[in-house]
Amino acid sequence: MAAKSEEKMLEREFSALGFEKHGDVIKTLPPDLFAELCQQSIRHLQHQSCGIDHTLLCERLQATGVKTNVEQVEKIVHVITSLFRTAAKHKLSSEDLLSTISANVKVPKQILQVIWHVWKEEGNRLSELKGARDLVPVGQLVDIQWKVGMAVSSDSCRSLNHPYVTLALKVVDYTGKITSKVFELTIPEFQNFFKQFKEMSSVLETV
Repeated sequence: MAAKSEEKMLEREFSALGFEKHGDVIKTLPPDLFAELCQQSIRHLQHQSCGIDHTLLCERLQATGVKTNVEQVEKIVHVITSLFRTAAKHKLSSEDLLSTISANVKVPKQILQVIWHVWKEEGNRLSELKGARDLVPVGQLVDIQWKVGMAVSSDSCRSLNHPYVTLALKVVDYTGKITSKVFELTIPEFQNFFKQFKEMSSVLETV
């Protein structure tokens, strides 16, 4: 009974991935680029890469004649990453993964072969990951840059030539999508920001 219940839960999870929804585009992907997409998703889940460049991947697909855009590529990457995360969560073998996909969605044979091959090579290592951050859908800060500038006009400052700090954060979400966040801080705000980072660093040193 427990096995039957787990099987039903697995079916619901796979049905919710959106594979069927994006199947028309997925089946047009060249097998070599689809395999690369799968490998990048696996490396991201294994914390071996900082993310997936959706824009570059989209340009490469368009160069092969695939009619797509960055937004659609992002959704496809999300589907594939979620697929492997779910397979790792349930510790599926490559054969079980293939049969589960086939039972829930219609996927071209060449796409199934790529998924089978990638999971056969990498599935065990991904399924064995342990720890609070493993396979958990959280974002990561991969880069931070800053520079000091002088304001020449401002709605909030009466005086010109007011110093400020520009922070540029590069963040990757759990699907591997990389985005940049840029914001400005006044000097007191930046000093408070720096103070909090020092406090966090001190706490981590005692852990």
